Amino acid sequence: MAIFQKKKTETKPEVDFSRLPKHIGIILDGNGRWAKKRSLPRTAGHAVGAETVRTIANYCKDIGIDYLTLYAFSTENWKRPDDEVKTLMSLFEQYVAEAIGVIQRDRIRMDFFGDLEGLSPKLQTMMAEARRESAGHEGCQLNLCINYGGRDEILRAVRRYAEQYAAGEAPELTEESFSRLLYTGEIPDPDLIIRTSGEQRLSNFLPWQGAYSELYFTPVLWPDFTTGDMDAAIAEFQRRNRRFGGI
Repeated sequence: MAIFQKKKTETKPEVDFSRLPKHIGIILDGNGRWAKKRSLPRTAGHAVGAETVRTIANYCKDIGIDYLTLYAFSTENWKRPDDEVKTLMSLFEQYVAEAIGVIQRDRIRMDFFGDLEGLSPKLQTMMAEARRESAGHEGCQLNLCINYGGRDEILRAVRRYAEQYAAGEAPELTEESFSRLLYTGEIPDPDLIIRTSGEQRLSNFLPWQGAYSELYFTPVLWPDFTTGDMDAAIAEFQRRNRRFGGI
């Protein structure tokens, strides 16, 4: 069951750090509304939202989350105004450049999910470097979904299987073998998916992988999302009884 959790600043939620979710996905929503409330351009909201990404990613690494997957830019987001798209791409370049600089120190792994060929050659090169430099690390893995769409991901996996089948190299088609063809094929499905800003839908984010994820919707806009809000989401996750179809 998905719920709204009101933001509480007066108390810190009780979190059992010995049983954290292994994989958390977050739909980063509300940057534009945050800016509009302050009579600022939408691009200002994205800039502040990028700082929130840094804060939350570092916090998840520090408390021991194994995988953090952030939905940063969808295949549909190209429809936004040109200046907004350019700002987002510039912020992605800045973030990846900074990440490359601290990858060795923080021992994080980085991966990128989506149609990366649709991005600029410069950004593709930076992403490839981040992947290469962090490949051997065993700490938290940060996945950025950029130019990502869940249905597109499934279609790509179907095409890959069809190619394997035509070449006589396809394994038996099972949920497990198909899952390995997805962008997330080497990591576990998300235990918890968080969406900020009050919207209650997945918006094409990890539709296959999120089949049994716990969903948590908060009215907090992404630029305002704090480590306390993350604790609230984790605490609610820990109160859930995950049955996976059983009793």
